[in-house]
Amino acid sequence: MRHYLSVDDLSTADLPEILDLAAELKADPSAHARSLAGRAIALIFEKPSTRTRVSFEVGVEQLGASAVVLSSGELQLGRGETIEDTGRVLSRYVDAIVLRTFEQERLEVLSITSTVPVVNALSDFEHPCQALADLLTIRDRLGELSGRVLAYFGDGNNVAHSLLLAGTKAGMTVRVATPPGFEPIPQVVHRAEEIAAETGGAVEVTHDSEEAAIGANALYTDVWTSMGQDLESDERALVFPAYQLSQKLVDLADPEVIVLHCLPAHRGQEITDEVIDGPRSVVWDQAENRLHTQKALLLRLFGVA
Repeated sequence: MRHYLSVDDLSTADLPEILDLAAELKADPSAHARSLAGRAIALIFEKPSTRTRVSFEVGVEQLGASAVVLSSGELQLGRGETIEDTGRVLSRYVDAIVLRTFEQERLEVLSITSTVPVVNALSDFEHPCQALADLLTIRDRLGELSGRVLAYFGDGNNVAHSLLLAGTKAGMTVRVATPPGFEPIPQVVHRAEEIAAETGGAVEVTHDSEEAAIGANALYTDVWTSMGQDLESDERALVFPAYQLSQKLVDLADPEVIVLHCLPAHRGQEITDEVIDGPRSVVWDQAENRLHTQKALLLRLFGVA
């Protein structure tokens, strides 16, 4: 890999290798402890962050590298310097750039001018680092990913896009249940269908949440209103309640189903307290796994594991 801007930057062979390495790092936190010694990694946040910032910063330090954590307001980006010039300059100082931003185009442009690896720590289009943690969590609890059914409920957003690509690369059936007009974008669905045809997975997009939940091995949801969509929150609150991840959906799923949420959760909206705090929830393991999968990703990008 040169960069990690999308789950689709991973081959079907890359994905299990990264998950295997993440599992090794999880089992033995001292593994590869100095593998990135002497390197510096810039972590740039143009959006607020809890899990992404902390997991990346801690992970970089655990691998022996130095984390340079910056907000756009601390950079000349906030005063009009282009993302292209920022990439050119930072490439002279650091060994990789991790960017959490809005438009996917900013990551793509940055990757063109940067001479060091660029990682998508979240954009409006995808959340590819989250998807790695999601698959590790499912594999930890359920074993083999191929043939499993992952059902996602809510907005067809960046998280849904990455789950479609990651799940099908792992040979899973990915169901996405959204209100009409909030489906994942067609190009992502089409690409996931292409991947599924090669791996034996499947893609199902529906407006029926109960249908999506039936027999599923994993149930997943995200906030109804993502960052930057605040003006739509009242409208979304009217159409999304039918897609709330409630005990009713859990009861329709496989008896051993697990429940996931990428967090932060708006309890009582996209998920109930009963479910997120219930016995089928693996949400906190999922959050922890961000640390392990991102460490594995960085090691692969640098070619040292």
